[in-house]
Parts: sequence; structure tokens; C-alpha cells
Amino acid sequence: MKGLRTGNQHLSEKYGSEGSVARNEFEARAKAYYYAELLKEQRKLQKMTQQQLADKIGKKREFISNIERGNSDMQLSTFMLISNALGLRFSLVVG
Repeated sequence: MKGLRTGNQHLSEKYGSEGSVARNEFEARAKAYYYAELLKEQRKLQKMTQQQLADKIGKKREFISNIERGNSDMQLSTFMLISNALGLRFSLVVG
């Protein structure tokens, strides 16, 4: 067990130390992917197709597909638009 490295050590080796530009960029991409996965899971739980969701928000199916595959840097306004279409509500916690 002595030779095992922590997850943080792996990330530091690959993306740099916490607070570095590369590490911050990686963490931002990881969070964007996570939130896109949450939206996709909710869409599927509601038995809604990508096309149906796209129609609800006035976008093309490809737009939803790109977000769900992580090929698009989703803006907060887009996240909220999709969340509202899925009937989700969020609270902001500061601190």
C-alpha cells in the first residue's frame, strides 16, 4: 500500500498542481461533463428523446447530442434552459 498514489497525485502529475491553469481547465471540463450527464440521465428517466427535448427549448437535436457527449462547452444559460425544460429546480449555495 505504500507505493500507491492518491487520485490527487495522479491529477497533479497529469494536469499540474491544484490552482494551476491546466488543472483548473481540466476540473472545469470534468464538471461540465458531470452536469451534462445529470441532464441526460434526467431526460432518459422522463422517457424523453433528444429530439423532444430539443423541440422544447427551440434547438436542434444535434445541439442536445453535442452537450450530452461533452462536445460543447455548456453555458449556464443553456444549463438552466434545459433544466427548466426537464422540470428541474436548483438552488445556489455560497460558502
